[in-house]
Amino acid sequence: MAQENTSTGTPAPHPVPHALGGGHPAPPVPPAEPSPSAWGRVDDEGTVYVNTPDGERAVGVWQAGSPDEGLLHYARRFDDLRTEVELLETRLESGAGDPKHALATATQLRDGLAEAAVVGDIAALGGRIEQVIAHAEKALASAKQEREEARAAAVVRKQALADEAEKLAAESTQWKAAGDRLRAILDEWKTVKGVDRKTDDELWKRFSKAREAFNRRRGSHFAELDKQRAGAKQRKEELIAEAEALSESSDWGDTAGRYKDLMTEWKAAGRAPKDSDEALWQRFRAAQDKFFARRSSVFSERDAEFATNAQRKEELLVEAEKIDPASNLEAAKQHLRRIQEQWDEIGKVPRERIRELDGRLKAVQDAVKSAEDSKWRRTDPEAQARAAQFRERVEQFESQAAKARAAGDERRAKKADEQAAQWREWLEAAEAAIADR
Repeated sequence: MAQENTSTGTPAPHPVPHALGGGHPAPPVPPAEPSPSAWGRVDDEGTVYVNTPDGERAVGVWQAGSPDEGLLHYARRFDDLRTEVELLETRLESGAGDPKHALATATQLRDGLAEAAVVGDIAALGGRIEQVIAHAEKALASAKQEREEARAAAVVRKQALADEAEKLAAESTQWKAAGDRLRAILDEWKTVKGVDRKTDDELWKRFSKAREAFNRRRGSHFAELDKQRAGAKQRKEELIAEAEALSESSDWGDTAGRYKDLMTEWKAAGRAPKDSDEALWQRFRAAQDKFFARRSSVFSERDAEFATNAQRKEELLVEAEKIDPASNLEAAKQHLRRIQEQWDEIGKVPRERIRELDGRLKAVQDAVKSAEDSKWRRTDPEAQARAAQFRERVEQFESQAAKARAAGDERRAKKADEQAAQWREWLEAAEAAIADR
């Protein structure tokens, strides 16, 4: 609340705006409605006064009600001005406001403040308006600088676009990509604003000339292509004739390989004229689709058969894996032969199951073969004969030793014992080998 003036009994005015201290924000503007009497009065005749830095100023006459109601009415009008100034300031600070409009509005408010029919802190509101004006002027200066910088950047960007267009026109043979890029340059060109008229016209002439040069080169190129496309059409018709003839083939492997070669030749033939190329391709693809649909149907039936075969072989494996060659080798061999015959009769299984199923059967076969080999080694006639030979020599030397001792020839007896011991070691080793088999 304003301090009271001791000589007049009225609140002392706020300092004038220029006395607030350069560069410092203006003080907040207090709302007038809560205490209208702090900022003005109504005399006995109904004249309404507002306190200003230069003294009281009559702002109107109130006779429609009590003096307090009159002060409140003019205080609310002051608060409306205060709100308008705050809104201008807020929009400037947020960047949403137009600095030019804000400056014009704030200047109008400042110029009319001395005559405004309001009651409130006129000095504080004037200071806040001056702050808004300074803010708007600064924003306008900044916007002007930004426009100048944007104008310079726009010139640089259009120069770069013109340079790129001229390079494409002179060098590029990527017709579609270059054409697309030139269209993109044109689209971007339209969005680049702020270039002065003279400079813009000069740059546009460069860009337009480059586009025309590119279009002439591209037109010449495609005229030559038209000649090539007539030949491509003839070649593709030949490939279609072969593809359609192969569509009824049942030689699945070779025909599929030939279709792959036909596709390679199709691509190598190049593009036919635009009005016929798609129709040619549809005929060619239809022939392929017909063949591969037939093959797929046959393979689906075969896959179902192979899956059934795999299931049957799994059932055989369950039976085979119960074979015990150790208990009865001959019965195990006969059982395995019967299973192998059934296995061969069943036929093929899916490729991804071959290794698994054959591996399980082979494990059974290996077990039976191992048992058979072990039995053969134990009954090997050569091993048995060798052991019998060693046994006979042991008996010979033992007999010689006994005869020598009976004759009293201990030296010969000892020598015969040593030879018998040596042959006995060999005999034991031969018998152990037979037992290990």
